[in-house]
Amino acid sequence: MATLADRLDHLLGHKTADALSDAFGMTTVEDLLRHYPHRYATQGAELGESRPVEGQHITIIARVESAQEVPMKSRAGKRLAVRLRSDRHTIDVTFFNPHKVKHNIKPGVRAMFSGTVKYFRDKWSLTHPSYVVLPEPRTADDLVSAAPARVRGAGALAGLARTAQDAAGVDMSVFDRALIPMYPATRDVESWTVMRCVRQVLDQLDPVEDPLPDWVLADRGFIGLDEALRSVHLPDTKEEVDRARDRLKFDEAAAVQLVLAQRRHDVEVRSAPACARRDGGLAEEFDRRLPFELTAGQLAVAEEISADVSRPHPMNRLLQGEVGSGKTIVALRAMLQVIDAGHQCALLAPTEVLAAQHARSLTAMLGDLASAGELGAHELATRVTLLTGSMSTARKRKALNEAVTGDAGIVIGTHALIQDGVNFFDLGLVVVDEQHRFGVEQRDSLRSRGRDGASPHVLVMTATPIPRTIAMTVLGDLEVSTLRELPRGRSPIVSRVVPAKVHPTWVDRAWERIREEVADGRQAYVVCSRIGDGDTDEDLPVDPGEQGAAPAGKSRARASGAQEPPETTSVLELHEMLASGPLRDLNVGLLHGRLPADDKDAVMREFNDGAVDVLVCTTVVEVGVDVPNATVMVIVDADRFGVSQLHQLRGRVGRGGHQGLCLLVTDTKPGSPTMTRLQAVAGTTDGFELAQLDLQLRREGDVLGKAQSGTVTTLRLLSLVDDGDVIEAARAFARTVTDQDPGLREHPGLASMVTAALDTESIEYLDKS
Repeated sequence: MATLADRLDHLLGHKTADALSDAFGMTTVEDLLRHYPHRYATQGAELGESRPVEGQHITIIARVESAQEVPMKSRAGKRLAVRLRSDRHTIDVTFFNPHKVKHNIKPGVRAMFSGTVKYFRDKWSLTHPSYVVLPEPRTADDLVSAAPARVRGAGALAGLARTAQDAAGVDMSVFDRALIPMYPATRDVESWTVMRCVRQVLDQLDPVEDPLPDWVLADRGFIGLDEALRSVHLPDTKEEVDRARDRLKFDEAAAVQLVLAQRRHDVEVRSAPACARRDGGLAEEFDRRLPFELTAGQLAVAEEISADVSRPHPMNRLLQGEVGSGKTIVALRAMLQVIDAGHQCALLAPTEVLAAQHARSLTAMLGDLASAGELGAHELATRVTLLTGSMSTARKRKALNEAVTGDAGIVIGTHALIQDGVNFFDLGLVVVDEQHRFGVEQRDSLRSRGRDGASPHVLVMTATPIPRTIAMTVLGDLEVSTLRELPRGRSPIVSRVVPAKVHPTWVDRAWERIREEVADGRQAYVVCSRIGDGDTDEDLPVDPGEQGAAPAGKSRARASGAQEPPETTSVLELHEMLASGPLRDLNVGLLHGRLPADDKDAVMREFNDGAVDVLVCTTVVEVGVDVPNATVMVIVDADRFGVSQLHQLRGRVGRGGHQGLCLLVTDTKPGSPTMTRLQAVAGTTDGFELAQLDLQLRREGDVLGKAQSGTVTTLRLLSLVDDGDVIEAARAFARTVTDQDPGLREHPGLASMVTAALDTESIEYLDKS
């Protein structure tokens, strides 16, 4: 007999165990049994998701609807064009060398197919998959008289079936089940192999002790863990699957919530500088000088943050607000409160352009309150210091000295701020702008920079949280402050999709629209996805949640009078075309990430001063750049950008008193998922609604690991999109338990469940995030 902790090589042999370890990292019985079926097949029909991911290796069961030999287009010979049918969709399959498979693949045949998903024109297919023909479902009488099964198929799948063959034939009895488990698989470890290993392990498994207390099982109406594990792998009915998944989902949610509850308890006992408000201090003087009134939302959020930094325990707060909602001034007021208490602040920006922009804007807002150490400085003044990787040695040395001596109250920089050579005199608050652009380890490095073992308070800001941020918020790890209203006098941005292939003249109209705005004394951005000297998209992978997205290198947009280029439009190409074509009598500037830092700063200063009419750029302007006179943005190849990036980019316009306009230019055809996504972005300026859309498109990502988003997740069954009620219940349960037993010493089963559900690296990662 076996337990969940037993090693797989003792039960399955070294060869099979090594294959499972290499493919999925499985080493124990529990690892294998937590590898749940991601769908079930019955009578040749799939139950589960209907659109797999491009490049995913899948295994399906379906029935052949048609099979015809057709000529190949690119070379001599024929191929077998097969159409499969399931209850969810039809699947096109292509076999080469049709004479080798046509005797098996005939209309009406029921078979298992395994191959790599490829998309063409928004439809997925399999090319030359391995396959094995399956017997028709049999009755009890058939089973008594059935002859030994014979393997009919080709490729790895048929080979695996033959490995189960003995003198009596192949054990195909699993296919007589009402529901056939289909597992996440790889090229080397097929669903067939996983299924066979699971059956072998379950046959030897001792009854599993349940880690959940009896009161939870009774209160939630859950089945036991032993029954859940057996039912999820070998169910007889759909109802059994549902009951098992309900129980196992709660286990996943509870494991995460227990870690977070323990983390919250640890934070409560960790020390941080208590930074209470100071009467007559720098923060009060700054407020007295403000030339405008803060919104009610800004004041409410400021109170929440002020209360947090006044406590002797670290703040861990997310400040999320619409683009242009005034997050920066809220953060600045918090920094001044910390400075009044005798501590320093660090502001992290994702790019040097934004870091320099923050340094200029904070210095301008503070005026003589930022000129400590200079003649004529106010008696309460502090100093704002910029530190970036591209600074000269002398300037960098000066900035480092101001940080370590405490002369700088606010130190602004990029990743250079978290390098080992950067030290602070007494760091009390870390503000991270657009936090998703920094890794967790980077943010954690700053947390360790407090004086005498204290942890600085942490405030992270974002306009559109990326999926992992939302996930952690939903899971209850962060305290959240929200700014929803725009500052007085700010108009919402109008967005429009420009389908360049369907309406090429609309692109011409976009350039005309820019000319009209410039004629009225305003400015514009034109944004491209890549620089242009043989590179790929600058910091811009195709949205991993986007099904059927066109590959990089395919033409996406054209400009007036220009021949359609063979690649995505680059910033260098478009700058040259616009400067010599539609915008030739305007001052057209160029900005991208490979320009020297001084050149980037000079271009931004010229644009900020109005000397540049149109800035053709890459995503270096994505966040934080503030030029109130800019009113139009044209985003070329808009389908190359994710939901969050589009929302961030368009937030650069309409920041003054004039209406902002964002035009999303794309070659994507109407009705495609990509066009639907762009239209959804154009249809709302609500960053929180777009964040939910982003989460639905990209799913949760690896909420416990290093991946920010995508389709691979350590949450095997739990959906952060669909299972909010489960998460809420698990959160309440975890708080009840950890309030009485923070270390889970009295609940060893729960401690083991946490360890089993979340590996050590994931737990450490959560503790840093």
